[in-house]
Parts: sequence; structure tokens; C-alpha cells
Amino acid sequence: MGRTSTPAVATALLALCLPLTGCLPGGDGDDVPPTTPAGVTAQAGSATSVHVMWNGSTDDTGVAGYEVLRSGEKAVDVPGDRHMVDVDGLTPSTTYTFSVRARDAAGNLSPAAAEVSVTTPAAAPDDDTPPTRPEEARGRAEGARAASLRWKAAKDDHGVSSYEVHQGGTAIHSVPGDATETLVTGLRPGVRYSFTVVARDAAGNASPASRTVELTTDPAPGGGPGTAPGDFRATVRTTGDGTHLDLSWVPPATGGRITQYEIHLDGKLATTLNWSTGTSGGRIEYDLYLGRERDVTHTVRLRARLPDGTWGAFSERRTVTTDGAAGGG
Repeated sequence: MGRTSTPAVATALLALCLPLTGCLPGGDGDDVPPTTPAGVTAQAGSATSVHVMWNGSTDDTGVAGYEVLRSGEKAVDVPGDRHMVDVDGLTPSTTYTFSVRARDAAGNLSPAAAEVSVTTPAAAPDDDTPPTRPEEARGRAEGARAASLRWKAAKDDHGVSSYEVHQGGTAIHSVPGDATETLVTGLRPGVRYSFTVVARDAAGNASPASRTVELTTDPAPGGGPGTAPGDFRATVRTTGDGTHLDLSWVPPATGGRITQYEIHLDGKLATTLNWSTGTSGGRIEYDLYLGRERDVTHTVRLRARLPDGTWGAFSERRTVTTDGAAGGG
């Protein structure tokens, strides 16, 4: 899988099994653990909760889930398609260490990521009063792929512990309670975004959302890069264990990390590929196992999850036939 023809070619790793044809060969005897999750961060959201985030792992037969470790012990299980979780039930004014490890369907566990430390703020007893709404929220594009946001500090009877930046109703960023500005990165050129800011106190009470900040990132030179994977190629290869579809493409030049792709076969999602390298540039090669079928024609295309969390455009569609002939690739 994922054969590399030259040192400059990035090798993609398998994420999930094909629902159409089952898992790749060797699934029953799988003893290869997933890769170690990278980029683990932890931010206190209240006196009793911490928000933990990480980058996806890769595995030869797919990541089934993640275990979030607190002080070396498992605190919570997370499905394999999620890379963040709120750990609740913590003690105020306490320092914790968190780490994450990945698990595949066979139960193999990756090495745990390096631990990160975070201290929960002091609690305000019997506090059920939320902070005031962050006022005067404003923002501006900082080039083609980032935006700066500013707001007036919210007020709370016991103090604001954190601010959350929301995009489309989903929290995408968190900063400490003494911050009144932040930089949101990994955006797309020439795209209109809507952000709001929510304040939280140590008891976890959330303020009303700020007014909506709408802005459009600057276009990239020449009109901005496309969001579809480029130069997509597909060829059939037959071996002793069956038929393989060799795919290769160039990631879209978004300027940020791309860690996930969807491969669609005959108009349906065939597999989701978590790619730990996550950088733009360089050709990716990927081996899609089709089973032992012969003389069957398929269409295939793929798309990338962009740094801002949205799915980009689909690549060109390629048509292949499992007797060895390929068209459009």
C-alpha cells in the first residue's frame, strides 16, 4: 500500500476499510499499531473541564478510536473520526497532564503522545450566573488564510476563565480569559466567514454570543488556489491477492495542513484516508484494494478536508476497468 516511487513522493497510509469489499487482507491477524497522535493540546474551559485536541493517527486497517489519558490513566474513549473532546469532572485549581493514544479495530494501541499540562482555574461556589456578552466584536482578514478577531472583555461576578471562537455554531478555538484578541489560521483564500465569541466562567457558564463578525479573506495571487486535489491519476494493478487501484494526486495548495481525504467509488464513499504528514505539496500515492473482481468498470474521485474544516471540491473523475485497462487516468 502507498508505494513511493521516489524519495520526494509522500506515502499515504490507510485509514478505514472499504465498506464495499471488506477490510484489507491480513485484518484478522493485524498486529500493527496505529501511529502516535501528534499535536496534542489542552486548554482549561472551566474549573472542572479541559478541552483536549490532537491530529489524527494513521493505521494500515483504520483507526477505530482514541483513548485520552489523564495522568497516565484512560479518562475517556473517543471515536476514530473525532480529534477533540471535553474532559469533565475535574477539580478546580489543579494541574493535570493529558496524552492521547490511538486504537485500531484489532485492539492494537499506538504509543502515547507526549504529555501536556494544564491547570484548571479556581471555582466560584454556587455560581450559576453567566458572563456578560463580549461586546464590540470585530475582525479583519490577515491575508488570504488568516483572520484577526478582537472584542471587549466580558464581565463576570467571579471572573471570565476563557473565550471560545465559534464558526458556524461550532467552537473552533479557545483562548484564556485575560485575552481579548486572537488570530484564526488555516482559512481559505477569497472565502466569506462568520465568527462569534462566547465567554465562559470557571463554573462553565456560557455568555450569550457576541455579534457576528463577517469577513472575507483576501484572494490569493492569480485568483487563489483550487480546493480540489490536482493531477489525479488512477490505474489498475492485478497481483496474486486480487485487484488494486493505484491512485495518486497532488494536494490542493491551501497553505495549511490537510490531514484527511474522502475517496468515492461509483458515486459512494469508499474510504476515508487520514494522512499524518498533512502538508501541501508533493504527490501522494495510495493503494485501494478492490478484491478479486475481474472485468468490472468503476469511476473514482476524491476530495480533501480543508484547514478550515470544510470539504473542498472533488477531483476530476477517473474511469477504470479491473481487467487492467484504465481510462482517463
